[in-house]
Amino acid sequence: MKEMQGDKISSVGTVRNYEQALKSVATALAYEDKNLKDLTPETAKSYLEMRAEEVGQKTLDMERQAIQAMMTHVTNQLTPGEKLEVVKSQHEQILESRAYTPEQVQMVADRQTERNALATEIAHASGLRAHELLTLEKAENRPANERPADSEKFSGREGERYTVEGKGGLVREVVIPSHLAERLEERQLEEPRTVTDRGIYYEQKYDIAGGKAWSNSFSAASERALGWSEGGHGLRHSYAQERMNELRDINRENGHLEREHALTVVSQEMGHFRPDITEVYLR
Repeated sequence: MKEMQGDKISSVGTVRNYEQALKSVATALAYEDKNLKDLTPETAKSYLEMRAEEVGQKTLDMERQAIQAMMTHVTNQLTPGEKLEVVKSQHEQILESRAYTPEQVQMVADRQTERNALATEIAHASGLRAHELLTLEKAENRPANERPADSEKFSGREGERYTVEGKGGLVREVVIPSHLAERLEERQLEEPRTVTDRGIYYEQKYDIAGGKAWSNSFSAASERALGWSEGGHGLRHSYAQERMNELRDINRENGHLEREHALTVVSQEMGHFRPDITEVYLR
C-alpha cells in the first residue's frame, strides 16, 4: 500500500479500505499456501469466484478493486486501465437456502422430465452446483486438480468417480452412486457438445440438464410438489448436512470423528476447501 499511496491513490480512506481488503485476501490465500504476489488475472478471478460464496457484494467488490489496484501499480499483472471481471456474490443465496430431505428431493424429481430429474438426483447425491452438472466427466478421462485430500474423503460413500469443473475452473473429484452413474452413462453423448450457461461456455459429455435451465426446472417442480422452493442450491445444503451425519456415524466404532475434522472433509468434497463455509451450509 505504501507503493500506491500518494500519486497513485490519493484518498487516505481508500488506502485504508484497500489495505484491509488485501489482508483478507492474503489470509484466504494462505489456505492454499499462496500469497498476494502469486495472483494473476486468472487466479484472481478464481479467488473471487470462490470468495463469492463467503461474502456479500460490497466486500467482494472492495477486494476486487484492491487486487486490481495492486496488480496495476505493484505487481504489474494488469496494464493501466485493464480491469478484473466483476463477480457476483452468491453469499445471500447460500444464507437463504435450506436443505431438502431425501423424501422431498424424490418428490421434486418425480415432477420433472427425465433429464432434469436425473440432474436433481445427482446434484443431491454428490453436492454439485448447477453449472457443474454440465461439466461431468469420468475421473479416468479428466483427473482432478491437486488439492488437499483428507483420508476420510468420501468415506462410507460407494459409487463411481467423476470430475466436475467448479468455481474458477477448479476440477474436483465427486462420487456418484452406481445406480445413478448407470443412468448417466446411458445418456452419454456420441460427441461432446458446447453449451452456454450465464454467458459461459461448457463442453458437455452427457445429455442431462444443468445450469440456469435446470435451476428453473427444479424451483418450478419444488413449488408443484411441496408448495415452496429453496432453489437447487438447497441440495448443496442437503449434501453437507447428510455427509456430516454420515461421518459422525461411520466413525463411531473407531472413535468419534471430531467435528472440525468432519467439516474439513466435507469442505473438500464440496469444492470450497474452507471448513467455515461448510458451517454456513449446516444452518
